[in-house]
Amino acid sequence: MGKEQRVNENSKNQQLEQFRSNDTGQKMTTNQGLKVSEDEFSLKAGERGPTLMEDFHFREKMTHFDHERIPERVVHARGFAAHGEFQVYESMKEYTKAKFLQDPSVKTPVFVRFSTVAGSRGSAETVRDVRGFATKFYTEEGNYDLVGNNIPVFFIQDAIKFPDLIHAVKPEPHNEMPQAASAHDTFWDFIANNQESAHMIMWHLSDRAIPRSFRMMEGFGVHTFRFVNDQGKAHFVKFHWKPVLGVHSLVWDEAQKISGKDPDFLRRDLWESIEMGNFPEYELGVQLLKEEDEFKFDFDILDPTKIWPEEDIPVKIIGKMTLNRNVDNVFAETEQVAFHPGHVVPGIDFSNDPLLQGRLFSYTDTQLIRLGGPNFHELPINRPVCPFHNNQRDGYGRQTINVGQVSYHKNSLAGNTPSPASEAEGGYVHYQEKVEGRKVRSRSESFKDHFSQAALFWNSMSQVEKEHIIQAFSFELGKVKNQSIRQQIVDMFANVNLELAAAFAVQIGATPPQAGGSNITKSSPALSQENTKKTPMTRKVGVIIDNGFNSAEVMSILTGLQAEGIQPEVVSEKLGTVTGSDGTELAIDHTFLTADPVLFDALYVVGGSGESKQFDNHTMYFIKEAFSHFKPIGASHMGMNLLEKGGMAGSPGIVLGEEIQDFIQTFVQAIATHRHWDRQIV
Repeated sequence: MGKEQRVNENSKNQQLEQFRSNDTGQKMTTNQGLKVSEDEFSLKAGERGPTLMEDFHFREKMTHFDHERIPERVVHARGFAAHGEFQVYESMKEYTKAKFLQDPSVKTPVFVRFSTVAGSRGSAETVRDVRGFATKFYTEEGNYDLVGNNIPVFFIQDAIKFPDLIHAVKPEPHNEMPQAASAHDTFWDFIANNQESAHMIMWHLSDRAIPRSFRMMEGFGVHTFRFVNDQGKAHFVKFHWKPVLGVHSLVWDEAQKISGKDPDFLRRDLWESIEMGNFPEYELGVQLLKEEDEFKFDFDILDPTKIWPEEDIPVKIIGKMTLNRNVDNVFAETEQVAFHPGHVVPGIDFSNDPLLQGRLFSYTDTQLIRLGGPNFHELPINRPVCPFHNNQRDGYGRQTINVGQVSYHKNSLAGNTPSPASEAEGGYVHYQEKVEGRKVRSRSESFKDHFSQAALFWNSMSQVEKEHIIQAFSFELGKVKNQSIRQQIVDMFANVNLELAAAFAVQIGATPPQAGGSNITKSSPALSQENTKKTPMTRKVGVIIDNGFNSAEVMSILTGLQAEGIQPEVVSEKLGTVTGSDGTELAIDHTFLTADPVLFDALYVVGGSGESKQFDNHTMYFIKEAFSHFKPIGASHMGMNLLEKGGMAGSPGIVLGEEIQDFIQTFVQAIATHRHWDRQIV
């Protein structure tokens, strides 16, 4: 292990360590270090007299409290984050000179923030929304931010329309409703009148918009970027994060109920997984395109409302990211982290994507207002691991104490330093793309096809996924009060697929379209979640159990499930323990009051002696709810009777136990399947 690698691996943790403070066992002081003798009562003129202005401790404490909140992000306000590391599998020297993509032995520290877009900081996490997936790489050449989403396209093509989009999707200004939801008039009015959003809407109304976990969703850079190698040769590139656990989602009814049962569901899942050592992993993939192939497709590669189909331009997997440490303080790290697509390193450059070009301005402007000035890069979570030297000075929150009399370039008093670095010395040099043209406010004709890839997405879905999209249209537009807007959306999506538009038109009281449709027959299997990886690893199983259970059978099954990476959590009537037939005690994690079937991936129903009707009633609620959400349910002992009583035995994904090893194997396979869509729900 070389010196540079050791520095790169350890320097971010060492850097953060100097800012950590553990107050346990310490004497209280003011922020100036003065020990405090009293923190219960303010200084007064007599016990019942007025508080005195000279009480500097009260003033400091109250002033700090009054200023503890900073403006929340306009978008992506509701977020959660974790630390980790990234390693490239093989050198990418052929394509880029970015150092962190060269040496497979080097671990680059990363910080990743997941988020929803539309809701405020206090909103629920399982709402239907786009999810942010932003990664900060602390490289030896400086910070590189890959600021993406869990959907590879966007609503609009030009950044000048972004304020309009967000104004439309946010709570309507006359009544500040609804929170964290797109199911209202102004959003769908925007969509109907800005039809470039058609492709994004198909993703937004698919299962992708309600992920089961941050650990089980893809990430995309959205935009077209450039890789540039040390010979100056460029390739267009799109970035992908592929979750090792596969891509999985909630069902809509389940997502809504989780919002009430546990609005912190996704962050809790991430936090607990890392604490348990089930570190989330994502492989980094790139789609690479030679510059001479820029115009060979039936879509514009710079259009952010378009994907590059993976069957046409394969994704090359180049490395893995592992999230292995939770934050120490959500405000100091998650809230104060400042991402920016313009934070790049040599070897990574931009394209002329008009949405990306606008983001390059917007992000710096956002950090200035949120974080109080131009020195947000000095906050511990944002500081690069490499030193930084320039002539920028002063400003709010300045931490660096610059020494010397020179703060300008060029100079002779400091030997003309700090001085620019040549390209050979690692200086960033922009790719020399030839640019010419008249100054115009217009859009390329190649950006004007809004429906072909929306049709491609629809064609790529399984029948179940198509049904979910129809249901999503029906729900969202069913909340729209204006009949004209509902009809406009029906007519708009008739251009994508007549069957789709007609199906939800009936549900929302609109006139089904008589003409339209698309002649696009192409599909992309990579777009369907039915084709994702399926594994039982880290799945959470609720174990419904009461006193009198078959000890030998249950303990063997729980051990077998844990051996497959499954996480059983015991649910019963009250906290404490339940006692098995031979006196074995099992600790209870949740009660029927504190848990809910929507919070588990599967159920293992054991029951007990069968003497408690209240237990059986609670258990039947759990079983019916999980069954209606197509989840796997295993049962042994008295639990089998309850499933048979409910008429669920024999349904897909229902596993009844007789021989222990066969039960474990079959139940594990059922859990890995995630959902059993061919189940008949009555």
